[in-house]
Amino acid sequence: MKNAWMLVATREIVVRALNKGFLIGLVVNVVMIGGLIGFTSYMDGRTESFDVAVVAGDGPAATALESAAGTAASDDQDIELNVVRVDSAAAAEAALEDESADAWLSSGDGEAGGWTLSGWREPDNDLAALVESTVRDQVMAGRADAAGTTVDALTAGSDVETERLDGNPVDPQIVFVAGFVLAFLFFMGAVGSGSMIAGSVIEEKQSRLVEIIATAVPLRQLLAGKIIGSSVIALAQNLLLAGVGLIGASFTDLSAILPAMSATMIWFVVFFTVGFVAVAALYAVAGSLASRTEDLQYTTSPLMMLILGVYVVTFSADGMLERVLSYIPPASIVSMPVRVLNGDALWWEPLVSLLILLLATLGAVLLSERAYRGALMQTGGRVSWKAAMTADRGTTLGA
Repeated sequence: MKNAWMLVATREIVVRALNKGFLIGLVVNVVMIGGLIGFTSYMDGRTESFDVAVVAGDGPAATALESAAGTAASDDQDIELNVVRVDSAAAAEAALEDESADAWLSSGDGEAGGWTLSGWREPDNDLAALVESTVRDQVMAGRADAAGTTVDALTAGSDVETERLDGNPVDPQIVFVAGFVLAFLFFMGAVGSGSMIAGSVIEEKQSRLVEIIATAVPLRQLLAGKIIGSSVIALAQNLLLAGVGLIGASFTDLSAILPAMSATMIWFVVFFTVGFVAVAALYAVAGSLASRTEDLQYTTSPLMMLILGVYVVTFSADGMLERVLSYIPPASIVSMPVRVLNGDALWWEPLVSLLILLLATLGAVLLSERAYRGALMQTGGRVSWKAAMTADRGTTLGA
């Protein structure tokens, strides 16, 4: 039958698209991504309010707090500072204990006196940084005035600007998060769709349905249809999840680097499309090596360990390790797009890495095709790779 692989691929796509477990999992993943982005956007955009106590008569502390409140408002630091005036130190401590105040600022005595920002627990880091900066400026201004000069004169020429010579505007923390997300997408796509193709193969083998199918469809085309169908589903799933992520990121502070993130996502889709063909072929062999559903845990374990290893290593890799992994399939599916986002990959490096991945995929498919045809018709127990590879071609129907 000509183009039988198209019928098989179409059936795989339809069956998977109508599978309730797959649809529920997909919806859960979309909701999780949307919820995470929404929570991040909320946390970044909210304004934290702090009530800071100051004892009546502590003029320097009151002045510093009023200045800090003005600075926070004018610089849009997402901090709102309210000054709470109390009668004594004991009243300030009581306000901290009953949580009517978040912190208490007291000024130092004389030249050597230190300022103290107290809290019933550890004061908030952002609040502490704001108050410390304001107090430092206030003390310096007072001493500059006493010396007959100004703060600007004392600090002239002391500004330090940061510069990144590679010109890449992406923050390292964002690169790390992107690496985690891409590794997660690879893991979910590979394991989810791979397990489905292995399950489909063993279901047909265990029910002896494959013996009927093999009389009309060559096993080579049967395998090709399953690989293509599963690849289409896996790719569509990742495109959907990536699209949701990019659209959500456009509503956050990450919108400025969307062009770089979009380019990285395109590279990931290309690498995943090529690499998943090998993953799907190997999972199909894992299904053919089993004789019953219970055997899948054994036959798919090596693939699961490989994919899990890629997931764990790639998103945490850095430096030379990441450069090496970006050329080694299947780790390159994640590592090379991350390097593109990080800006340390030359224009030709993704192309070379993709060529290596393509060759590795071709080798995996050819190897899997031989093992698949050799194991699919063998029953009575689990089939080893050696037995599958050495099976007599005459015993494989529709080769």
